[in-house]
Amino acid sequence: MFLLFWSLSSFAGEADVVEVKVSKNGQNLYNFTTTVFHKDTGWKHYANKWDIVDKKGNVLGTRILHHPHVNEQPFARSLSGVEIPGNIKEVTVRAHDSVHEYGGNAVSIELPVQHSQQSR
Repeated sequence: MFLLFWSLSSFAGEADVVEVKVSKNGQNLYNFTTTVFHKDTGWKHYANKWDIVDKKGNVLGTRILHHPHVNEQPFARSLSGVEIPGNIKEVTVRAHDSVHEYGGNAVSIELPVQHSQQSR
């Protein structure tokens, strides 16, 4: 029975970041809209957050995803007012799921000086 559960749980694979849009909202403040793809199967296996990290792996912001998105794939969610020190010019956005944790596709993006920026 355990093997059957494990194989069904792991079927969804890892959560992938497929697109990131970032805009500057003030001095050292940024808004992120991130599109995630994950074959959510329900409450036991779903993409449950995404993080913004610097090159050293420090978490600068986290968007918690409060429920599965079984019928909405890929899906985009935003996080506003992320404070990022002025010396950081590039960040990486990585997704997390409730079974595999991290490991899917992450997207690195340069922070804009003023205008919106998009990366795929």
